[in-house]
Amino acid sequence: MAKKKEKEVLGLIKLQVPSTKANPAPPIGPALGQKGVNIMEFCKQFNELKFDYPAGTPIPTTITVYKDKSFAFETKQPPVTFLIMQETGIKKGSSSTGKGFIGKITKKQIENIAKKKMVDMNADSLDACISMIRGSAISMGFEVVE
Repeated sequence: MAKKKEKEVLGLIKLQVPSTKANPAPPIGPALGQKGVNIMEFCKQFNELKFDYPAGTPIPTTITVYKDKSFAFETKQPPVTFLIMQETGIKKGSSSTGKGFIGKITKKQIENIAKKKMVDMNADSLDACISMIRGSAISMGFEVVE
């Protein structure tokens, strides 16, 4: 039996693409154009995906480009900082870490974020994921409360 030949990878592109709003403008167009990928085809495929987040939510996306100029892409959950801001309703983190608080975040809110983000995190358990998200919240200027 003949062995199925895998496509040869030309490169990987990592971008944060706004959900349902992919377009050929920077940063997407130039990044894909350098590798010779059909930009409009990527935008069309990406915009057809359904996410549980509002339009414009940044979605980390890894695009694998093959030698024949075809591509495949994989999406992840939004960044932890975005999820924290969405959960708390605060629009921007602290500009100077460790000098006062910009708001409060409860342990329950941190746990909700951890459950969403667990699939993408480099953590063995939910407790480890909660600890990582708690650290991100503190560095953003949040006070963790019960």
